Amino acid sequence: MSFQLRLHRGGRFRRWLGARLGGDEALGDRVWRRVLHGIVAVILVYYALPNGIFVVAPKRTVLLIALAVVLGLEVLRHAEIVDLPTLRSYERARVGSYAFYALAVVGAIVLFPEPIAAAVVLGTALVDPIAGELRARPAVARAYPAVPLVVYWELAFIGLALIGRWPIPTSAALALVAAPVAVAAEWPTIGWFDDDLAMTFAPALVLYLLAVLVLHRPV
Repeated sequence: MSFQLRLHRGGRFRRWLGARLGGDEALGDRVWRRVLHGIVAVILVYYALPNGIFVVAPKRTVLLIALAVVLGLEVLRHAEIVDLPTLRSYERARVGSYAFYALAVVGAIVLFPEPIAAAVVLGTALVDPIAGELRARPAVARAYPAVPLVVYWELAFIGLALIGRWPIPTSAALALVAAPVAVAAEWPTIGWFDDDLAMTFAPALVLYLLAVLVLHRPV
């Protein structure tokens, strides 16, 4: 390729961030990826937006267009037309984790009822970075998987009961089931297996089946 559009500044910000945290660019890159991962939880404002807020199309269509843009960037990356930041070495020759992540959160919102989507999007956005940091730091590794399990339960409960407005006892029980499923799905690192995709859809499917088949909730 004679020309490649670089959508970053060569790591200047990540070097600055790593230095502020007492490390190097690798630390800044890892922390910045964790921050970006967590920020994705704001996608849940989708539920608060009126359907006509976008003049050009319904909000679901706009959401799907946004997903198409992300996936389009991934195609352009593999065609060496664009150069994206914060990619890890093993992602160079495979689908990037950010593309899997976008597919996971948008898929959850489009395919599942609001309480379930809110629960799993919150869980994936915030618990995956926590679990990764705990495993990466020997000093706190003993807190894994207890801390991710507890935090996931709390976030799933918030999604089901506060955002989705399901009854509190039902939400507490379902969150208790979803937490170990999600944390177990996040753990494997096998080939193209993506933890964001698995951590979102595995608990979502379990919650959906329990809600429909066992609790007979209208979904």
